[in-house]
Amino acid sequence: MLSNIKGEQSPVAIYLWRLLRHTNYRIQRAKMGIQTDFPVLDSFFSLPFPFKIASLLVVGIAFRLLWNRFRKELRDIPGPKVAAYTGLWRWLDVRAGQAHKNAIKLHKRYGSLVRIGPNHVSVSDPREINHIYGMKSKYTKTEFYHPIQSIIWKGKAEPHLFTMRDLTVHRESKKILANAYSPTSVLAYEPAVDECITLLLYQIEKLAEEKKPIDLGEWMSYYTFDVIGQLSFSKMFGFLEKGCDVDKIIETIDIVLTYASQCGQLPELHKFLLGNPFLPGGAMNQIVDFALKAINGAASRHTSLRKDGVLDALDIESRGDMLTKWYALNQNGSQWMTTKYLVAHLSANVYGGSDTTSIALRSVLYYLGKNRDKMRKLVEEIDGAAAAGNISQPVSFKEANTHLPYLNAVIKEGMRIHPSAGLMYERYVPSGGDTICGKHIPGGTVVGINPWVTQYDPEVFPDPESFVPERWLDSTEEQLKRMEQSFFNFSAGSRTCLGRHIAMIEISKMIPELLRRFELTLTYPDREWETRNVWLVKQKGVICNITKRS
Repeated sequence: MLSNIKGEQSPVAIYLWRLLRHTNYRIQRAKMGIQTDFPVLDSFFSLPFPFKIASLLVVGIAFRLLWNRFRKELRDIPGPKVAAYTGLWRWLDVRAGQAHKNAIKLHKRYGSLVRIGPNHVSVSDPREINHIYGMKSKYTKTEFYHPIQSIIWKGKAEPHLFTMRDLTVHRESKKILANAYSPTSVLAYEPAVDECITLLLYQIEKLAEEKKPIDLGEWMSYYTFDVIGQLSFSKMFGFLEKGCDVDKIIETIDIVLTYASQCGQLPELHKFLLGNPFLPGGAMNQIVDFALKAINGAASRHTSLRKDGVLDALDIESRGDMLTKWYALNQNGSQWMTTKYLVAHLSANVYGGSDTTSIALRSVLYYLGKNRDKMRKLVEEIDGAAAAGNISQPVSFKEANTHLPYLNAVIKEGMRIHPSAGLMYERYVPSGGDTICGKHIPGGTVVGINPWVTQYDPEVFPDPESFVPERWLDSTEEQLKRMEQSFFNFSAGSRTCLGRHIAMIEISKMIPELLRRFELTLTYPDREWETRNVWLVKQKGVICNITKRS
């Protein structure tokens, strides 16, 4: 073997041959008990084979840790000391379930740039939001999104709009999807949302008659899931009707989020876990199956839309739901709405379109319950608008925006004090590097901003831990501009959440209808709720006593 290697004339082959010959020489000398000029090497070569391997592993790991710690241009960025050596620090931080609170503490201690991993930097300056996430930004999403949070279709991870990393594919896909989420389309969805609100209020009234505490937080999830069913498939999933987690889809999504949040800190492990093609797709497959069940349940409608083998545009608009609109694009041969994309985008609606809004609703209700003066002020505004004939029943989205300014401030403050996402929105620094907060950051570094950090900045939001809706009404124009710049609940730029208008219509219509019919008080007003960060910061403990108002 050595002679064969020696026969090669390339410098690399010659070097390898010499290295092997020298190593063999040391091994033979060590076996004979003859020392050389390198005692450490002599001791190593005299070890049994398993100990040699173990020693090499220890040396390799130590070298890698030191390489991580002293990485050029990141070595002087402050942060937890252990975090610079290994991504395990991030994993442990996320696994503890309170990473959002820890992020606030870290930036208070270390400043606007915090190194939270060997190649990860957290940013707190809201002025960098447009720089990193703006429409013209070249920063791209990381493996935290795709493949970890993508759906599994035919054994392969397929991205949807939220997880797409390719800027061109995202841009073209967004063009054809945006119409379904536009303000005009949202207004057309109002009757579908009203149906869900009517059923929710009916169920709450029945429960209120039992005079027992009600977990209103759970019902917020049932409401938002059924709204997504209406908007996506013109059919509720059945959460409100049954008053339970249909097909355990809420539980399944919680499992997916937990996996994504933790594996996302060590994405290289994904290919050995749920990313392994030889393993079942697990919980993510259940989400796809749930979406396919809804698609199949609505499929018979589409045969009636065909006229001479072509889908009629007017009929499509009259149906209004997303499945119908996107199915039309699929049938017309759009390369951006093939079957895999159709399933991916509808699955994404189920996966991401419900929890985020229910989190915001729970926040509003919880903090109103904790601050009875704010609750009274909002109820008085709603009652006054109703008495003046300014709002109908149910309240329209336009009426809520026009005649209920304090409601809008309450909603904004609820999302400010408890953002839905609790980890930074990760992005890769473009090739060649870039300057962030006056510091050059090398290309390929993972950077990001956590909405909890910007929305708890005391310089922008005085007394940030207090629920103060008035700040959105009484601030100066300059201060309001800074607050809006720091409000990062829906991300920003080309990646701004397309579903934000849907979320606002769900919240703006439901809250006033709930409060004009019922009196809500927290069953345990002195007890703090439980929060757990699994990428989304989910809450438990919005337990209420509910009585019907006269």
